This record gives sequence, structure tokens and C-alpha cells, in this order.
Amino acid sequence: MDWLHGAWAVFQKDLRLELRTRYAINALLLFVVSSLLLVAFAIGTGQVGERVASALLWVVIVFAGAVGLGRAFVAEEERGTVLLLQLHLRPSMVYAGKLLFNVLLVGAMNAIAAVGFVLVLGLEVEAVGLLAATLALGALGLAGAMTLLSAIIARAASGGPLLPVLAFPLLIPLLLTVVRVTQRALLLGASAGPWDASAGDLVTLGAYAGVVITASVLLFDYVWND
Repeated sequence: MDWLHGAWAVFQKDLRLELRTRYAINALLLFVVSSLLLVAFAIGTGQVGERVASALLWVVIVFAGAVGLGRAFVAEEERGTVLLLQLHLRPSMVYAGKLLFNVLLVGAMNAIAAVGFVLVLGLEVEAVGLLAATLALGALGLAGAMTLLSAIIARAASGGPLLPVLAFPLLIPLLLTVVRVTQRALLLGASAGPWDASAGDLVTLGAYAGVVITASVLLFDYVWND
């Protein structure tokens, strides 16, 4: 089977199953909405600074992603479809298809979470494009790491709850960078332009996503065929 067709087939399979069961969608929405309500009740009529708001946003995104993406490969083990995929597709096809699905899922979650935080906390966005770029690069890096880790957990038969524990050390560089750039996107009246001040961090985010995905592709063959 052609590589692109194989990866696209995995993506379509996961998308159809998710639209049928809505497991990840419901888990992500429930986590994000619950977090927004808790933040709204805790803050009340008080004001939240850009740094705190940025940190809260990405904490919610990371843990929601861990909840929603934790079953990417565990479900294959439970359904007994792992051997079928191994026989008909190369490991890189499986990883690419699931990565594409996870990027789509995390990207949508990031957009919903960001809009929710802006509305609930009454934030003003200085650089909408910068915030969108940060959410997109963050989704790519987050999905790349979570996809590989969920495969490792599934093969180890340890279950999805371990995903946040294993993912957090790997995601620390990503979190520090996205929080910093998100803060600049929200910071009104900054002395330097938010795009100019964030140029280096955006390069770091792109490099992080590239390194994580490249390393995952190289390691996935051993994980998937173990």
C-alpha cells in the first residue's frame, strides 16, 4: 500500500470511530468546560494577570490532552486490531495517521480552550495571530509526544492514566515556551512588539515539534513491533 494512502486510512479509521463513540471528544470537552467553570468560580470578579492566565490555559490543555489522547493505542489493544495493522501497514504509516488525528483533536481543543479562557477571564488579546500560531505549534508538539507515549503505554499494558506522569517531564520545555509566548500575545501595551519578542521562542517551538516527531518516527518501529 502507498505510504500516504496507508497513513490516511489510519486517520480515517480513527476519525470514524471517534465520531461514532465520541470518547475523546467528550473527555476533552468535559475537562475543558469543568476547568473553565472552576476557574470562573475561583476568580469571581477578580482580575487575572497575563502570566497566570497563560499558565492556567496550558495546564488545562496538557492534562485535557492526556485524558483525551491516552487511548489512542490502548483502544487498538482492547479491540484486538494491533496485529491487523502490523500485518498490513508499516509502523510509520500507523504513527503518521494517528498523529494527524491527534493534531486535529488537540488543535480543536486548543481553540476551544483559548476562546473559553478569553471570554471567562475577560482577557484582551494583543496579538491574535501570535496566539493562534502558538496554539498550533503547541498542538503539534503536544500531539507528537502524546502519540508516541500512548503507544508505549499500550504495549506495556499499563493503561492511559500513566500518560500524564510520563508526558510531563518531556513536555516541560514546550510548556515553558508556550506559556511565555501566550503571555506576550495577551500583554497589552508591551514595550516591544509581541512578534519580534517571540521570534526566538516560535523557532524553539517549531524545532521542538520537529525533534519530537522525528524521534518518535525513529522509535515507533521498536515500540510498535515489540
